[in-house]
Amino acid sequence: MGPTRIRIALFGLALVLGVLLLSLVLAPETHRRRAETLAIPAHRAATGLQAGSGAPTAAGAEERSHLADGLNSPGGSSRSDLRLVDQVFIAYRSALHSGNPVGENAEITAALKGRNKLGYAFIPPDSPAINSKGELCDRWGTPYFFHQLSGEKMEIRSAGPDRKLWTADDEVLTP
Repeated sequence: MGPTRIRIALFGLALVLGVLLLSLVLAPETHRRRAETLAIPAHRAATGLQAGSGAPTAAGAEERSHLADGLNSPGGSSRSDLRLVDQVFIAYRSALHSGNPVGENAEITAALKGRNKLGYAFIPPDSPAINSKGELCDRWGTPYFFHQLSGEKMEIRSAGPDRKLWTADDEVLTP
């Protein structure tokens, strides 16, 4: 191999290593920006700060996530609610670069409300779909049943209109 070919090979190798190093350095910033587009910082909502403003917002006008706004809406269906909850889990996994939150409904809901390592709320803490026990509920007021199938897959079950789990009218989403 001649000296020119060696120089070209070394230049190509340096270029590849430079791009790799640059992507490693910029990756955390890219993921942080994606997380900000998916949800809001819970600490901003708690302190009443708007993104980038540094100033308190008017009472009741704080910045919040809009991912779950359509949950249990009159124009929706239990099927669309299940898909929406699944989208919240997808956003959670994507932003936190981890699996689904774990535990019972109240623990999972707490993580989705902002009790996670980023402090981001994927569901607003004041959502009408959350009951007094801190559980995420279906359109009939029954807490969803979450079954972790794997780190990336969460089965979501609504008890349906009879409000009893494991009956014929249950709606289930298994990704």
